[in-house]
Amino acid sequence: MRYLLWIARLSLFLLLFGFALKNDEPVMLRYYLGYAWHAPLSLILLAFFALGTGIGLMAGLATIFRQRREIARLKQQGEIKG
Repeated sequence: MRYLLWIARLSLFLLLFGFALKNDEPVMLRYYLGYAWHAPLSLILLAFFALGTGIGLMAGLATIFRQRREIARLKQQGEIKG
C-alpha cells in the first residue's frame, strides 16, 4: 500500500510539473487603479491555489476551535465522559 501511495504522489508531481513547464509564458493580471502583475501562468495558478487553500484551512480551523471549546465545556459539566 505504501508503494502505491508513493507511485500516486510521483505521478501527480510529474503531471503538475509537466503542466508548469508547458505553461511558462508570461501573462498579465490587471487589477483596479491600473495595477498589473506579470508572471508565468503556472506561478499565478499556484499562488491562487495556495491562497484558496489557506482561506479554506482558516475557515475550517474556526469550526474546529469552536467544537473543541464546546467539548471542553461539556466535559467540565460532566455531560461527556472522557
